[in-house]
Amino acid sequence: MIWQDVALRALAETAVNADAWEQSELAAALLRHFRRDGGASDAFAWTLLAHVPEPPESAEELLALLVAVPELTAALPKAPRPALEVELSPGWRWPVARWHTAEQLAHGLDLDVGELMWFADRGGWLRHAHPPLRHYRCRWMRTRSGGIRLIEQPKARLAELQRRITRRVVDAMPVHEAAHGFRRGRSAATCAAEHAGRHFLVRVDVEGFFASLTFTRISRAMRAAGYPGAVAGAIGGLLTTATPRDVLAAAPRVRESEVDARRRLLGRLAAAHVPQGAPSSPALANALMHRLDRRIDAYAGTLGATYTRYADDLAFSGDRRLPVAALLRGVTAIVRAEGLRLRQSKTRVLAPHQRQRIAGLVVNDGRAVAPRAEYDALRALLHNCARTGPQAQNHEAHPDFRSHLLGRIAWVGINHPGRARKLGELFDRINW
Repeated sequence: MIWQDVALRALAETAVNADAWEQSELAAALLRHFRRDGGASDAFAWTLLAHVPEPPESAEELLALLVAVPELTAALPKAPRPALEVELSPGWRWPVARWHTAEQLAHGLDLDVGELMWFADRGGWLRHAHPPLRHYRCRWMRTRSGGIRLIEQPKARLAELQRRITRRVVDAMPVHEAAHGFRRGRSAATCAAEHAGRHFLVRVDVEGFFASLTFTRISRAMRAAGYPGAVAGAIGGLLTTATPRDVLAAAPRVRESEVDARRRLLGRLAAAHVPQGAPSSPALANALMHRLDRRIDAYAGTLGATYTRYADDLAFSGDRRLPVAALLRGVTAIVRAEGLRLRQSKTRVLAPHQRQRIAGLVVNDGRAVAPRAEYDALRALLHNCARTGPQAQNHEAHPDFRSHLLGRIAWVGINHPGRARKLGELFDRINW
């Protein structure tokens, strides 16, 4: 049976008109829709609640979710795989390097097969090896929100292999237009500019972003590109790592509100995941998020919202009619369907009277500019550099302090010629 728009709308209206948004009441309401098939009613009610735990405000909102979340339409009896799910078709789908065997992959990376297996570490034994034998150097960092982050930096030879795979494979994979991070011609400024001057700004954050991108997700993407299973697995091994137990045991303690997030992060890190710190990870994350970006962009469009993503930060904006509650429910459902999780504590809904900040830039007045506090701090620093000399002000020991200051001037002067001119004049007074 093909579920056309009319049938889906009828289903949405039936569910929304249930006496209560709970398993028994939804199943009872859906009995009529599924022609008295109690099993189908119970199964779909359970799936619906799993993806949409809060009741939608209208049938239109639920209809948009049914279209945007393939797991919902896939749960319908005898429904085909939804069009938004990409089937893995045979052959090569993108202009990636064409390696049919592990031997060809090894040759393409200037390795022999033994070296390929060593770097891919498909057996996971390097998790238990002594640090000198491991491929990554790890360090823990605390985040501004009170959580923790693990930076896993590959050693030189593996890093070069990851760069080659990025150039020959990952860069050929599609990236959605909503993605602004880690892309040539895109930046924090282009991301923020999409939301300048809008009434509402809504920001949500994906929890444990890089650690949530698993080996399985990468392997499936490589098979979708056309690689045989063995080659897809080897590429996945080169682009992922599983954090050693002693590194996990050394994770810093966090405040009570972050304990659950810390526990989930350690669980993700223990499995093979995309390492934050590898040169391949930013471009790979964009490619792996293509389907999520497409689904969220389509859903946001039905509500009149603009959507962008910068790494793990998802941003939405719209006019005063934007149905914020419906937007958040739908986005949460789509993110959950993609196997990810939102960090609820970092969700922000910002109105015009609040400072609307996205990707480090403030967008309230119709343009994306650096916060005034950053401008004032940089102006004071440049003044002190001119008065006492730059070395006396290089408190963080930047190896090229001059270039560092020029970079900060360029950032703070984004979309604000007046600021850029004044900062430039102060910089010209410095005696280098």
